[in-house]
Amino acid sequence: MEVGEPTLRYFQANEEANDEEMLVNLELLDECNDLAHIRMASQKQRIERYYNRRSNLRYFKVGDLVIRKVTQNTQDLNAGKLGPTWEGPYRVSAVIKKGSYELENQDGEKLSSNWNVAHLNIYYC
Repeated sequence: MEVGEPTLRYFQANEEANDEEMLVNLELLDECNDLAHIRMASQKQRIERYYNRRSNLRYFKVGDLVIRKVTQNTQDLNAGKLGPTWEGPYRVSAVIKKGSYELENQDGEKLSSNWNVAHLNIYYC
């Protein structure tokens, strides 16, 4: 048994008008998606401009001395909160591409394969 009173909205509902509104919404769906895509591209451009305005990119040459930022995967076990935040100095042995470098220590030994290519987390000594 259902208890309740139908509302005025229920009484004035018209299936034909509802179907017509649904068809209009389906026709406008592509336009709505296009506008969302344009807004998203505009937002990405603003973020890119902001980043490029604030970043100081540096490019290193072969032979430059650099230090490397310690990350969680390169950090010693049990180093804790007071562990070093930078390691090095290292020498740039090769430029792989813009922003990626092969590093070697002061003795001339190249870093192991998982540390071999440093990207964006190295700075001048």
